[in-house]
Amino acid sequence: MNDKILKGKAYVLDDKIDTDQILPACYLTLVPTIPEERVALGSHALSGLPERYPRFIREGETKCEYTFVVAGRDFGCGSSREHAPVALSAAGIKAVIAESYARIFFRNCIMTGSVYPLETPVKLNEVVKNGDELTLDLESNTLTLPDGKTVKLTPLGAAGEVIEAGGIFEFARKSGMISKQ
Repeated sequence: MNDKILKGKAYVLDDKIDTDQILPACYLTLVPTIPEERVALGSHALSGLPERYPRFIREGETKCEYTFVVAGRDFGCGSSREHAPVALSAAGIKAVIAESYARIFFRNCIMTGSVYPLETPVKLNEVVKNGDELTLDLESNTLTLPDGKTVKLTPLGAAGEVIEAGGIFEFARKSGMISKQ
């Protein structure tokens, strides 16, 4: 399978989803580098959302059934926390596709190598429905919707290579910027 093409279901959110909704502060004591705590982080992803949203992770599960989060403007606003994109990744999310991001959330996605933060010029959260099957082509920077229409996304450029490497430290090791120890 081509790892540059991702297929799966979408979980749709509104504008201004903040980091407290992505991962409530009470879970920040969990350490992402400890495997069982990373799983726990994932099981709490998006647990701070208002009740009007459908449950992101089913009761008793640790991962979601979704591959993508589709959101509006200013996704990841609020306090800076590296745990937010890590929790989404640990829950099974591969990419967030939003109109715009809070800068720190965008940087944390790249720095941690957790999820692809892709920007769309189209208000996809008004077009895509929860559970819709989408296809993301990371080489052509396109998202194919259930009706077959394709949306061009803003390219990540070299930041995509950092995510693929597993984050900034792994990228630096692989490229010889820092020791591989």
